[in-house]
Amino acid sequence: MSNSSSSIIQFLLLPFADTRELQLLHFWLFLGIYLAALLGNGLIIITIACDHHLHTPMYFFLLNLSLTDLGCISTTVPKSMANSLWDTRAISYTGCVAQLFFFVFFMTTEFFLLTVISYDCYVAICHPLHYGTLLSSRACVHMAAAAWASGFLYSLLHTANTFSLPLCHGNAVDQFFCEIPQILRLSCSDAYLRETGLSVVSACLGLGCFVFFVVSYVQIFRAVLRIPSQQGHHKAFSTCLPHLAVVSLFLITAIFAYLKTPSISSLFLDMVVSFLYSVFPPALNPLIYSMRN
Repeated sequence: MSNSSSSIIQFLLLPFADTRELQLLHFWLFLGIYLAALLGNGLIIITIACDHHLHTPMYFFLLNLSLTDLGCISTTVPKSMANSLWDTRAISYTGCVAQLFFFVFFMTTEFFLLTVISYDCYVAICHPLHYGTLLSSRACVHMAAAAWASGFLYSLLHTANTFSLPLCHGNAVDQFFCEIPQILRLSCSDAYLRETGLSVVSACLGLGCFVFFVVSYVQIFRAVLRIPSQQGHHKAFSTCLPHLAVVSLFLITAIFAYLKTPSISSLFLDMVVSFLYSVFPPALNPLIYSMRN
C-alpha cells in the first residue's frame, strides 16, 4: 500500500443535501424506509420461524432472503442517517472497509439466494412430483449454506483486493456509502485494473445466473400455459412473477451501477441507481412476497 493510501484515516461520503432542512428531510425519509424494512422483514422472519406450517423450502429461502435484506439495509442506511443528522460526511477507514465488506457480503448472498429461489419455483411448477426429493430439508440447508459461504468468500476477496490498491486521489467518495466503483476511482490509474478485471469476471458470473433465471422462467411459463384452468394460471403466476420482478430490479440496477461507462456517469445518477439496488429492494421485498402469499 502506498503512503498516500496508508495515511488516510477516514473517507468523506457524498451528502444527499447541503442545506440543514434537506438534511433533516433525508434523515426522516431514510428513517421511515429503514423502519419499514425492519418491520416487514422482521415480521416475515418471526412468522416463518414460529409457524410450523411455513417450514417449507419456499419459506425457508424467504426467511434467509429477509435476513440478507435486513443486513444490507442496516449496513448503509443508519450511517447515512447519522451523517445527515449530525451534519457530517466522515466515515473512518475501518468503518469504510467494514461497510463495503458487509454490503458486498449481504448483496452477493441475496443474489445467490434469488438464484436458488428461481430453482425452487422451477421444480415446484415443472417437476412437482419430485419436489420433496429435489428440495428436501437437507438439500435446502446445503443450498442456503452454500449461498452464505459463497457470499462471504466473494466479499472477502473483493474487499481485500480493493483496499490493497494504492489510493492517489484523495478520500472523497462520490456515494452515500462505501462502494467498490467509487473506491476504485480514488486508486492510482494503473492500479485499479486488477479489481476492475475481477468486477468483469463477477459480472460474467452474474450474467450466467441471469441466463439461468431466464431459462428457468421460460420452462415455467411453458408449463403454466399447459395448465388448463385459469385458477392454476393465476396461482402459478402469483408465485413466480414477484420473484421475477425482484430479480430484474436487482440485476439491472446492480449491473448498471458497476459496469456503466464514465461518459454516462454523474453524481445524481450514481446515487439514484445505488439507492434503487441497495435501499429500495430490502424495503419493498417484504411487501411483494407478503402480497403474493
